[in-house]
Amino acid sequence: MGNLNSSRRRFLNHVKGLTIITVAGSYLDTLAGGAGSYSAVNSPGARLSDVNTTDIAGAIALGCGTMSHVFNADDDDIPFFGSSIEEQSSGLWFNDSHSEAHIPGRHLNALLNAEEVLGLKIGKDVIEKHSAAAFYAYSGKIPMPLNRKKIGGEPVNFLPHNIREGFHALYALVKFRNSKKARALAEQSIEFIFDNWSPEKGWNRQYIETELGLSLIEWRGPFITGIARTIGPLVKYYQATGYGRALELALLLKQKALDEFFLPDGGFDVNLFGTHTHSTTCVMSSLAQLADATGDVHLLNRVKAFFDNGLTEISNAIGWSVENCHPDADPDRGEINNTGDILETALILAKWGYTEYYNYAERTLRAHLLPAQLRDITFIKEPLNPKKEDGKSAIAARHRGAFGFPAPYGHRPLGNKVISFNMDIVGGGVASLCEAYRCIYAFKHSAHYVNLLFDYDGESVRIESPYTHDGLSVYVKKQAPIFIRIPAFADRSKLTVSESYVFDGDYLLITNPPLNKKISVRFDLKETNITLKYGNRRIKAILRGDSIKSMENFNADLTFFEPV
Repeated sequence: MGNLNSSRRRFLNHVKGLTIITVAGSYLDTLAGGAGSYSAVNSPGARLSDVNTTDIAGAIALGCGTMSHVFNADDDDIPFFGSSIEEQSSGLWFNDSHSEAHIPGRHLNALLNAEEVLGLKIGKDVIEKHSAAAFYAYSGKIPMPLNRKKIGGEPVNFLPHNIREGFHALYALVKFRNSKKARALAEQSIEFIFDNWSPEKGWNRQYIETELGLSLIEWRGPFITGIARTIGPLVKYYQATGYGRALELALLLKQKALDEFFLPDGGFDVNLFGTHTHSTTCVMSSLAQLADATGDVHLLNRVKAFFDNGLTEISNAIGWSVENCHPDADPDRGEINNTGDILETALILAKWGYTEYYNYAERTLRAHLLPAQLRDITFIKEPLNPKKEDGKSAIAARHRGAFGFPAPYGHRPLGNKVISFNMDIVGGGVASLCEAYRCIYAFKHSAHYVNLLFDYDGESVRIESPYTHDGLSVYVKKQAPIFIRIPAFADRSKLTVSESYVFDGDYLLITNPPLNKKISVRFDLKETNITLKYGNRRIKAILRGDSIKSMENFNADLTFFEPV
């Protein structure tokens, strides 16, 4: 289930330098031999035939292929937002709130970070099209990302919810493409917020709606579901440019978040936060990023309090998180954007010395985020398309690599006839995977650190994962002491190590490792029974190490794992 076949593995050994081809379907088919190589998944209780639990780099590359094929040829190549997979009317759709105002930022952030992390070569036209869509969203009456009410209309819908995505586009273009236009827009946007929003009164509706004639659209829990989400990309922009006003705004938003929402007890109140769970998780992640950037341990501990307490009300032990936490909402429908935020927060907590959160991060990756990527597309039937609409063209191929709204056990939560892989979630999932890949290995304090036990080959070390090889092996290429994290499930009394070592907390330390020689660390991938809890929902599963061996699936179809 979790292991890749040999030809796929050989391909991923050469993933650096890969060019993402932009002809619809060709990249996706090349990556694994085409959709026809899979057995069909079309009956209740059927498992997917291609489920990834081990390969971060391959998941990033596959998601980049998806994001390179989302442009609507019938709408001047503005990217699609919506996705639906059903019996006869599957397709990609325009959305009057989130197409140009939301998708370009998500995708530019993910694609350009993937370029840096893996050395992927994203098609120039892909970046140009997403950039053009992002700048179009900023072409309205205010320097904020606006959306059209319909294709062919003018950008007039202003959702503060989308400011986060707008800043993600601008930050990425400034950092990775040195865009002067993006920098000017970012600084104008920050000043507009200072002039037209306050922590006490919110937005200046009189000016925005009455004088300018725009539609200001806010959701329940308007601060958390709106401008608070902006903290994360403001931090990224500040780190990329040193622009002080970006940090000033992030700190202003942080203070309101701490004073009114992320309280010392770490609790979650749906009446304050709202039911859109991703907004809560992305503000949590944003605050962690701000704490990391400013060295604010008090802020980080406030985030930790929420992670340990409030987060447990909207997520479970494998990083799955409910898409909508309204009491009447589907209890099995998750969202990978949320899972990505949880992962990124765990990685920051671990970086700051709470190393036990690497266990949480690795389990989230292996047990949910990686398996939930759409790889087996044989169940997707091409819709009838008499009008030759682009949104109904090559649906299966264009979706391969996407992320969506999975249950813990599979793509289709119980009772759902329609499955969705909205295109924003591809960007969210891939961006979080980029952060995970960055954290597999680090050189700090004059030593090597192996933090996540995934396959990795860099300039300083090579790692062979115990999930894809016969035990954990590390090869040191540059002389320095090496710390290797031993997962929480491993029995230290039965550990077998090829070199002399001592323990330092969660890490095994080899002070004088041999160069370019196999260092072997052996431990059993222990099997553990767990129950995944959310609200009144209970799902049984068996872990093998930090990966899922089997899970209760209630005879659902399109499932990731063997049934319990």
